Amino acid sequence: MRAVLLATVASVGLAGCNAGYSSVESAPAPVAEAPASSEDARVADLVSRMSLERKVAQLIQPQIGSFTAEDMRRYRFGSYLNGGNRGPYGDEFAPASEWLRHADEMYLASVEPMDGDEPVIPTMWGTDAVHGHTNVVRATIFPHNIGLGATRDADLIRRIGEATAVEIEVTGIDWNFSPTVAVAQDDRWGRTYESYSEDPAIVAPLGAALVEGLQGRKGDPDRLGAGHVIATAKHFFGDGGTDQGVDQGEVTGDIEELKKIHAAPYPATIDAGVEAIMASFNSINGKKMHGNKMLLTDVLRGELGFDGLVVGDWNGHGQVAGCTNTDCPQSLLAGLDIYMVPDDWKGLHETLISQVQDGTIPMAVLDEAVARILRVKMRAGLLDEFVKPSDRPNAGDYALLGSVEHRAIAREAVAKSQVVLTNNGVLPLAGGANVLVAGTAADSIAQASGGWTLTWQGGLELDNEEHFPGATSIWKGLKDAVEESGGTATLSADGTYAEKPDVAVVVFGEEPYAEFAGDRKHLGFTDEEGLELLRKFKAEGVPTVAVFISGRPMWMNRELNLADAFVASWLPGSEGAGVADVLTGAVPATGTLGFSWPVTCDYGPLNGPEGALFPVGYGRSLDQTEAMATLDETCAPLEQGAALDWYVNGRLADGVLANTATGKLDNLRGEAGGITAVGLDRTAQEDARTVTFVPGAGIEFAQGGGDTGLGYRVLYEVANRPQARVMVKVGSSEPLDITHQLSVAEGKSWREMIITGACMANLGPTLAFQSEGAFTINIGTIEREEFAEGTDCSF
Repeated sequence: MRAVLLATVASVGLAGCNAGYSSVESAPAPVAEAPASSEDARVADLVSRMSLERKVAQLIQPQIGSFTAEDMRRYRFGSYLNGGNRGPYGDEFAPASEWLRHADEMYLASVEPMDGDEPVIPTMWGTDAVHGHTNVVRATIFPHNIGLGATRDADLIRRIGEATAVEIEVTGIDWNFSPTVAVAQDDRWGRTYESYSEDPAIVAPLGAALVEGLQGRKGDPDRLGAGHVIATAKHFFGDGGTDQGVDQGEVTGDIEELKKIHAAPYPATIDAGVEAIMASFNSINGKKMHGNKMLLTDVLRGELGFDGLVVGDWNGHGQVAGCTNTDCPQSLLAGLDIYMVPDDWKGLHETLISQVQDGTIPMAVLDEAVARILRVKMRAGLLDEFVKPSDRPNAGDYALLGSVEHRAIAREAVAKSQVVLTNNGVLPLAGGANVLVAGTAADSIAQASGGWTLTWQGGLELDNEEHFPGATSIWKGLKDAVEESGGTATLSADGTYAEKPDVAVVVFGEEPYAEFAGDRKHLGFTDEEGLELLRKFKAEGVPTVAVFISGRPMWMNRELNLADAFVASWLPGSEGAGVADVLTGAVPATGTLGFSWPVTCDYGPLNGPEGALFPVGYGRSLDQTEAMATLDETCAPLEQGAALDWYVNGRLADGVLANTATGKLDNLRGEAGGITAVGLDRTAQEDARTVTFVPGAGIEFAQGGGDTGLGYRVLYEVANRPQARVMVKVGSSEPLDITHQLSVAEGKSWREMIITGACMANLGPTLAFQSEGAFTINIGTIEREEFAEGTDCSF
């Protein structure tokens, strides 16, 4: 049980609250004492005294920003989350003290006295701390799971779980949506880096170790006590096995064979005592997991014996056939306990109440779900004594965020996760050497950390000093290590130098992404910054070490041929000194691949030893310096020209920029040049954008080197007609006034805008919108297409 302080609920001012608690005497009494050694009887007593409205509220999990403390007081939500790009009080970069203040505010609203005999049930806050408590500035950022899988070190991962739990407790949060125990089978999947390995035998013990670190070991007196939080194994099941690696897609095959791969890690996490399991977005043989009774109930609870709670993913219930975000009895009937319903919580609450009242949902089914939720809260100590978050162990001890001890664990993890693929003897770096460090990723903690870092998608706009205080970039780690050896280190992003260096370390790789925004059609690496730097140094006779930052193995034959050493660094996080530890030989290279490395560049997956350039388990020590044969550099997907899907899944394609009058608007996030763009859920989380223009503002999408002559297909929605002229311009054509067309589209949901040569004389690789007045438009997708001759423009 959670160790708690003697209950004193200090007076806290709440927005819209007429009363606070000044002492334990004025706080509500703790939930009724449990009958001796009878967890089930205690839970049954609580459920029997709850109103229908409060029972249903236990099933509702909204996100912060979509409800107030007054809403919490009225509805008594069983839990809530911070998701998307939401932080406390509308600030995703809020200091830790604001996270704790918000936790107090919501908790106190949830435990105000109830009328009559109805019991008070505290709420709990869940967060995606998937590689450290990385929603919070200053927290320790550990390597993503793909790097941890390369360590094979369960004890290390258990210690990472313990450190993460402590940092979560600092901010008063109860519940972590981690670990991901997906067994990724197609590296084109945008969540590959959340998987420890393609081999379930590697995934299972590591996932179990993180559960033990977060919650404590079963049987230990401090399990779910001080220094521990509720863990969640996710996503049950098959999330890593979708066809073509499409996130939230379809998994097909014999169910027993699928279970051998994708259900295999769950018994280990259940044996470790995991208290929550999250349902997956994907379908299994045509049936969405959020409505799959055979798997959520018969397999998970029956075969595997799981007795904790099952939580949904972001509006995942709304994807079940016949469901919407506000109407889905199918999920509860299938075995879901908590609906993650970020914004539409009120409608869902009303609908579930009505469906229990009319018999669509039997009361017994509702009671079973509520009982499972209360049982987890009981095990976590939340029902024993009412102690506001800021009065709990570790809360408010901000020195624990990014502490020296936690950063040391992260640095150890970084070093153990580095996988040396090739080395002709340039590693370890010689003492006293003149080292040039090149590549824009070298001094970017944001790029080294990847997605799920401060913001949902992560982002290169995150600044080292402002957003990652106390962290160490790869460049800084190398600089310190080289200078300690008596050498010199110089940072040159573009690779220029005044004095020829003894060796160049080129740091490059994937830009941050999360979930479906990272889905790829092939594994050819399209960003050629690192390739050009390696070519430059090769021509100048400078030995090179390639450090590749990525969330998956990728086809790197060209870079492997050029580099004298190649290191798969994955997404190491905030402690770049761990990379330097291996490159300088201060720590031995022990990391081994958890995923097969592709030898060919095509559109198909590669998982397994057949055809792999480097199989699972491969990794060189620094004294293995044998040469590798020259690799074939043919890559058809990279030779097929510019991307045609300019904007899909909430993300711009490689090489496509959105420019305004004053700067670049990466991935349509943030503000620039009078344009504001915020995430919008169309069919998935933030897979579209709401773009708002101030009067006179414009936005231009452009692709350097893109083909001419192709038209555009834009999926868009207009809620309110423009009040002034709106113009569209393609290539070098004259602008076209589309004010009338957009006015006609008002309130007609999603429509397609087709732009061809029929209305634009000179089609080219730029698409621009300009508004003379304030105007808002929702953009779902932008695609280029070769239309049949004579195809008319339409809106």
